[in-house]
Formats: sequence, structure tokens, C-alpha cells
Amino acid sequence: MKFLRRFLLLLVLVTLAVPVFSQEIQRLDPSLDQIVPAKAKLERVATGFNKWVEGPVWTRESTLLFAEIPANNIDQWIPAKGSSVFIHPSGFTGAEPYKGPEPGSNGMTLDSSGRVTIAGHARRNIWRLETLDPKGQITVLADSYQGKKLNSPNDLVYKSDGSLYFTDPPYGLPTQGDKDPLKELNVNGVYRIPNARQQKAGAPPNRDKLQLIIKDLSRPNGIVFSPDEKYLYVSDTVTKHWMRYRVHPDGSVSDGSVFCDASGDKAPGSPDGIRVDKSGDLYGSGPGGVWIISPAGKHVGTIKVPEQVSNVAWGDKDGKTLYITASTSIYRIKLNIEGVRN
Repeated sequence: MKFLRRFLLLLVLVTLAVPVFSQEIQRLDPSLDQIVPAKAKLERVATGFNKWVEGPVWTRESTLLFAEIPANNIDQWIPAKGSSVFIHPSGFTGAEPYKGPEPGSNGMTLDSSGRVTIAGHARRNIWRLETLDPKGQITVLADSYQGKKLNSPNDLVYKSDGSLYFTDPPYGLPTQGDKDPLKELNVNGVYRIPNARQQKAGAPPNRDKLQLIIKDLSRPNGIVFSPDEKYLYVSDTVTKHWMRYRVHPDGSVSDGSVFCDASGDKAPGSPDGIRVDKSGDLYGSGPGGVWIISPAGKHVGTIKVPEQVSNVAWGDKDGKTLYITASTSIYRIKLNIEGVRN
């Protein structure tokens, strides 16, 4: 009986400790010790969401916004208070039920004024919240290219000059494929919106100025600049590559090459959302968790996560906490290095 009591007490303690995971940090290079503390713990801060959470961004109000795509929500997590629905619908706004699996919005980022800009995904546009008010004014920054509707914008990042770069695979279309009847463009492109930050609130998009800068990727997904903006990184989910491009003064890119290759790793997960730290290391969803890649393109380690990872974002006051969206949950881990907030 005494043994049974001890066993039951231990079971209760283990159950109460579920939010903190002593997941393995795969250390492939000594340089990782400068990034991930020796006693780093992965913490689950929220869970129970609908199948696939994505697009996290830490706001100037110290909250985390993220997309709950199948539920067509943008949710908000507030430290010590928990999560709630912030915007619904976030993507598809039609009256009839959506025919695909991903009706919601996707990636989010902040401009230099702190305004949240959103990849509309099933809404098939890029739009901006003028204030952090779920019922406030929105501004559409892009919705078509050369007279044809965008596929389903997925992720996005601002350059310091105010231009906005975004990826446009077909994952937000009903069949998620290149032969979807609603797909009007014959490419899954990466685009640039010049002067996006300077677009006036409520003004229509300057459709003639939208630039297609990359058109040869299978499924462009996550996107981020190096800290010095000399390079643009784009993840390709199908090939399981992170690509790197040289950025020119006019905003165009060239010299695309494979920066890091995850195609040989059979663990669940694939290159998706990406961010960088102030030293230029890349953090991206990949097989088994969050891959950390040096500025030279070397895979130096993986933060193992018990669910399939979709995206990451830097948060908290010091910018050293990495928030992770993964399947049905939000995780975080405290690191030694400050991230570049996007």
C-alpha cells in the first residue's frame, strides 16, 4: 500500500510537470553551446489548438499572435493569462464553407511602426492591421500579379527600406496543388512590394509595382533576411532545402543556391518558417524540431520538439526567447543570444 501511495504521488507530480520538456538538444557542433544553454528547457505554454498553428509574431504590446489555420483564426497569447481568439475569420471570408483544409491566414510580421502585416493565405492577399485592434482598419498591400490572383501568400518579411517580401505557394487553395481550379498563376513565386510600409492606410494596393523576384522554387515557404540584409533566405518545403540569395541595392536578388539541405533526414517535419539571430544564425522548422544553422550554412544543432514544427519567432523583453508553433501547441525556449525581430 505504501508503495502504491508513492507511485500515485509520483504520477501526480509527473502529470503536473507536463508543460516542461527535457527534450534532447541535438548538439552537432561546439558553437551551439554559445546559443543554447546547457540546461535549456523547452516549455509548452499553450496547447489544444486545431491541428496546425503557424505564423507567430511578438507584438509591441508584449503578446504573441499566431495563426490557427484550420479554425480560420488569429489567436492571441498573453503571458500569465493564456490564449484567446483575436480575429475570426482571419483568412477565407466567404459565406459558404471553405472546401480546403486551410481556410485561415498564415505568417505574420511587424513593420518598423509595429503594425502587424499578415499573409492572408486562403484570403489570397497581403493585409496590414493599422492598429492592434481586431476590428480596426485594414489595408491590403497586394492581391494580384499582372491581373491574376495570388495563390495563397504564406510568409513575409520587411526590409529596412520599407519594402515587403513574401512567398506564394498554393497551400491555402482547396486542393493545395498546382492544378487547383482556382490557381491563376503558373508559378509559386517570391514577390517584392516596394514601399509597402509607406502605403497609406486604406489605400488600394499598387498592383503595377508588384515584382516577381524568384519563380523557380517548388514550394517557397519561410522567408527572412540576414541581419545585414545582404542575403535573403527562403525555405522550400518540397525539396527540403533552405535557399540563399544575394540581395542587390534595387531590391532584386540573384545567385540562388542551396544554403542547407535537410533532404536526407527522415524525421517528421520540413523546412517552413525561419528567423535569424543577431549573429546571423538561421532558425527554422525542420525534421525533428527547430534546426539551427550557422551563417556558413552548417547545421550546428536541433531543438527537439515533440510535435511537428511550423514556425518560430523571437519574443519577450530581451528578445532571447524563441517561441515555436508546432501542430497543436505553442512552445518556448530561453536562449543565450538575441534574435532579430521580424
